[in-house]
Amino acid sequence: MINTTAIAEALRAFADERDWNQFHTPKNLATSIVIESAELLELFQWSRGQSGWSEVGDEKLKERVKEELADILIYAIRFADLSHIDLEEAILKKISHNAVKYPSDKVRGSDKKYSEH
Repeated sequence: MINTTAIAEALRAFADERDWNQFHTPKNLATSIVIESAELLELFQWSRGQSGWSEVGDEKLKERVKEELADILIYAIRFADLSHIDLEEAILKKISHNAVKYPSDKVRGSDKKYSEH
């Protein structure tokens, strides 16, 4: 299980040691999340990743995926920390919200948006 509190503390120390807090604005962190997400998506550009999860088993690709996922989470955790948002609480609340929005008896096996049911 991921411990976002410990990671947030490590990221605070990392930024403090480098005097980078001045650059960790909401806009810069949100931009960085999008950029790193695009870098993850780029790994699957064109045909890679369409046939399923077996492709991610390739060790070279898997290492690159790990790096991009780590970058995304680093920026997201840093954003949450500086915003004083309890990320674990926010995620659990969102899962509950989605359970209401997407009731299993109506959406099982469907990829349609909630408004299409």
